[in-house]
Amino acid sequence: MPKAVVVRATGGPEALEFTDVEAKSPGAGELLVDVAAAGVNFIDCYHREGRYPLPLPFGIGLEGTGRVSAVGPDVSGFAVGDRVAWAQALGSYAEQAVVPAAGAVPVPDGVDDDTAGALLLQGLTAHYLVVSTYPVQRGDVVLVHAAAGGVGLLLVQLAKARGARVIGTVSTPEKEALARDAGADEVIRYDEVADFAPVVRELTGGVGVAAVYDGVGRTTFDGSLASLRPRGVLALFGGAGGAVPPFDPQRLNEAGSVFLTRPSLGAHVATREELEWRAGELFAAVADRSLRVRVGGRYPLAEARRAHEDLEGRRTTGKLLLVP
Repeated sequence: MPKAVVVRATGGPEALEFTDVEAKSPGAGELLVDVAAAGVNFIDCYHREGRYPLPLPFGIGLEGTGRVSAVGPDVSGFAVGDRVAWAQALGSYAEQAVVPAAGAVPVPDGVDDDTAGALLLQGLTAHYLVVSTYPVQRGDVVLVHAAAGGVGLLLVQLAKARGARVIGTVSTPEKEALARDAGADEVIRYDEVADFAPVVRELTGGVGVAAVYDGVGRTTFDGSLASLRPRGVLALFGGAGGAVPPFDPQRLNEAGSVFLTRPSLGAHVATREELEWRAGELFAAVADRSLRVRVGGRYPLAEARRAHEDLEGRRTTGKLLLVP
């Protein structure tokens, strides 16, 4: 029987159970894929905790790459043996995953399994943030929180490629080095300053930044608002530091008629055309080496608990992978 990671009751990393599961078959519009690598993301932690509730029990994990082993009815464009990657197929922490064909993209030759498994969810997120949520223009100054994390490193590179000056925030010297290597022009260390917003103001001559890309949430939200220029955009795309408490929208006025948005990946790959466009630009950037994907850790599938502990304990950089 194939193995997978299952959640039977929500909770901490101990809720992740590595176990035998029934062999799967693809239904209409689906692919059965032998998983080569599964990406680990903060949204997986939210599912495990029950912050984003799912019917119990459930197979965990959304992202992965592998080779098609069976094709369901009503599927065109894919064949047995094709290499594919995906970002939104629940149950991807597994030796075999059923993936909607509409959400799978072919992996180009020359892109290895680790890169393909690490790229899509965080890469698509970074792409929509800098291309659509706040379209970065040449000369903009933007702030990227957790700049040495999986999304952060990609955000820094994509924003730089569009001509931005990038300020990143990190928590350790090692992470500062990674952010600078990715192209960050300035790096603010949480462990060295109590409040990053005044530093951002100083670095921008008192003006503030055009956009803040904030995947941290509760612990950075107030400072993010205080870092914006008038009519700037705060893109709150995650809550790794906890959920933001309710607040008075009048604060957006007081901050300079700024904009707050809470975007999601699903709304930005809602059509096949949009998914192919974003994924195609990411794979092309990897191929021409203008975008580097850092895999910060590879764990056996059986050690999913340890991967979650390391991710939530801020002991990681770049992307974590589970390898069956």
